[in-house]
Amino acid sequence: MNIGKKLLLGLLALGVLFPLALTSTTASAQQSSSSQMAPKIDGFDVEPATGLSAGNELVFTLYGSPGGTATVRIEGAVDKFPLEEEEAGVYEGTYTIRNRDRIKADSMATANLRLGNRIATEILDESLLVGAASRSEIKRAADAAALVAVPKIDRFEVDPADRLDAGAVLFFSISANPGAKVSVRINGMKGKIALQEVARGVYEGSYTINSRDRIAANSTTTATVRVGEREASYTLGQPLLAATGRAPSALRGAINCANCAVVEAINLIEVNGDGSYLGKIAGGVVGAVIGGQVGQGRGTTVAQIAGALGGAVAGNEIEKRVRKTRHYEVIARLQGGGTQTISYATEPPFRVGDKVRLVNGTLVPQS
Repeated sequence: MNIGKKLLLGLLALGVLFPLALTSTTASAQQSSSSQMAPKIDGFDVEPATGLSAGNELVFTLYGSPGGTATVRIEGAVDKFPLEEEEAGVYEGTYTIRNRDRIKADSMATANLRLGNRIATEILDESLLVGAASRSEIKRAADAAALVAVPKIDRFEVDPADRLDAGAVLFFSISANPGAKVSVRINGMKGKIALQEVARGVYEGSYTINSRDRIAANSTTTATVRVGEREASYTLGQPLLAATGRAPSALRGAINCANCAVVEAINLIEVNGDGSYLGKIAGGVVGAVIGGQVGQGRGTTVAQIAGALGGAVAGNEIEKRVRKTRHYEVIARLQGGGTQTISYATEPPFRVGDKVRLVNGTLVPQS
């Protein structure tokens, strides 16, 4: 065969092999590119259980990129578990709760979908328990509660007194968060004035100036409102002394009426004191002596032990009764609808049905 024919055959062979090599390289590149493509999760759902004790089942479904490896980890569960790809891009799996698990309705469930060396992650929003709130619903409720719980005062007023010596009365009214604890302090007086919630979010109260106070017209007066563990303070922007020739205040009459109440109940409260070791020892000695009169030998020993134990218990109870304390609680219903409970060390000078007023944290008869 001459050289020309050999060269022609060589070129033909290269023409056949080159496309095959090119096709193989392209396919390999495409496969490599596909394996490096970032996985994607389109959805992650659960069929919640009717209970979260051992034996109950949670059924998870994940929708995402096909051909991956999917797993789920539940907060409170010991191990993660796999989801099987039931059809292209749809992964399903059932987790049976075990005795060692501590799974709650709002436990975080996290799904991972792996393709090659890349992973996509999704956190479940739904609750794991039938009928329970989802994680997003719990967060929204917590955010709303936190917003409501921010202490604030919308209105802080005083009906100033005509004079600021002993016997003069200052009347305060505040609008703030419902269900809060509200108090007022005046520079020049000791202690604070507790205001009562006479209507939803409306707090009112009065203070009768005493001879020890050193209150001036411009004394700094501060209101504090507490909601849970949070509190805020506000300074009064009015003088405590009324201007000469002022018109009668509607606030004074409203607060005065709000402080009026009727005695609804008077309860005698008895509290046993704690028995001390002295009472137990004294009772135990008496019990042992009595027990020693019963039986002979071992019988005597058993009877003494039983008597000592019984006597110790009895002695402890006797001492508790001897050290018992008593006090009275008067429940007064305010005209605004709220109630106030006042404690008395001795029998109070009131009867059920008496009309009273709440002044500086105590009850006085209505004049």
